[in-house]
Amino acid sequence: MENSNRAAEKKYNIWIVILSVTIPLIVGALFGINLRDLGYDVEPLTFLPPIYATINGLTALLLIIAFWAIRNKNIALHKTLMTAAIGCSIVFLLMYIAYHMTSDSTPYGGDGIMRYVYFTILISHILLSIIIIPFVLITYVRAITNNIERHKKIARITFPIWLYVALSGVIVYIMISPYYV
Repeated sequence: MENSNRAAEKKYNIWIVILSVTIPLIVGALFGINLRDLGYDVEPLTFLPPIYATINGLTALLLIIAFWAIRNKNIALHKTLMTAAIGCSIVFLLMYIAYHMTSDSTPYGGDGIMRYVYFTILISHILLSIIIIPFVLITYVRAITNNIERHKKIARITFPIWLYVALSGVIVYIMISPYYV
């Protein structure tokens, strides 16, 4: 059984690598492209940040409830919530890209110690949001291939990082929201 689970898991590895590399590269490339600067007549999507911050908060809530569900051996609820959390993360990412491709970046206007706090949270959020991609994909693949023991091992790492990324995204939004134009 263990060998068949690993074989099933192995066929996903190329996709995990491709997605783990291409998602950050595409986001980074698109982050630097503003359609309005290229001459396209597009409306800035300035209404998106509170929506995608809310989606980050929802992702965190889904992760916490999913953790509770699996601790209470409610596997079906856990699966549903984790799939929803992945869906929320994808929707967040699409909205984030759309916002940055149509709107100017908002500089943080705070000063003093809060400036250091903001950038510490922002930088850790960005770095961990890149690092979490392969962890989420590997954890998900181990679940869908029924490699539950290996799934549990990596989920212990994935969960706190993903939760931090979701919560720090909300905190970054709250800290920068007074400076939106």
